Amino acid sequence: MTNLLRHRIVLVIAGISAALILHACSSAEGPAAKKSVDDVYAAGKKSFDDGNYLDAQSQFDVIKLQYPASQYADDAQYYTAEINFERGEFIMAAFNYNQVRRSYPSSEFVREAMFKAAQCYEKIALPADRDQENTRKAIQAYTDFQALFVRDSLSLEASKRIRELRDRLAERFWLIADHYLLTLSRKAAMIQLDAIIDEYPDTKWFEPALVKKIELLTELQRIDEARTAISTYRRTVKQPQQQEVVDAIERGLR
Repeated sequence: MTNLLRHRIVLVIAGISAALILHACSSAEGPAAKKSVDDVYAAGKKSFDDGNYLDAQSQFDVIKLQYPASQYADDAQYYTAEINFERGEFIMAAFNYNQVRRSYPSSEFVREAMFKAAQCYEKIALPADRDQENTRKAIQAYTDFQALFVRDSLSLEASKRIRELRDRLAERFWLIADHYLLTLSRKAAMIQLDAIIDEYPDTKWFEPALVKKIELLTELQRIDEARTAISTYRRTVKQPQQQEVVDAIERGLR
């Protein structure tokens, strides 16, 4: 056997040995390198608690993608929404909070997720002189929460939030009515005032709208309708702030 052949045989044996060693190492390290779902969640929750939202999000994404049926799937969905909320990403937060209820209706996080979804819509709701789509979404979300958690302590807070949001919707009609009054379109203004009277009798704009309607009916010489509106005022306004105004108008009708 020549020296060249011996050299080649040695190289082949060395190569095979190296390959076997590498394979053994990779096989030994493989299971250890792949974290369990418990480890992934623990790492994500720690990062979340530490305010490291980027790392936390990546860990929760792993759970949602690789372990969608695990015990931590609803946790990952909820904390994804929490990360959005903390970042001020309220549209995405609302979406992810709503996903908790849709995907995991029996989750312990449903209560918090539903309430915070409503808070998200409220935070992006615009002032009364702008579009009120998100105001309506917030009201509906709070109402849905109350329907599911009737006796919950947060239900009282939801009622408070709904009242304030309904005030905003009523105010929008008031602003439109005021615009029509400035342009002397009294009949158009009356339509907006009626919307407040009919749809938002529980708001702070109910009495002003009813008083303004009485004034307009008087100006338009629709006396019988004015008297009916005055009767409605006395029957429905429990703590009147403008009673003297109404009394004066009524005296003028006699």
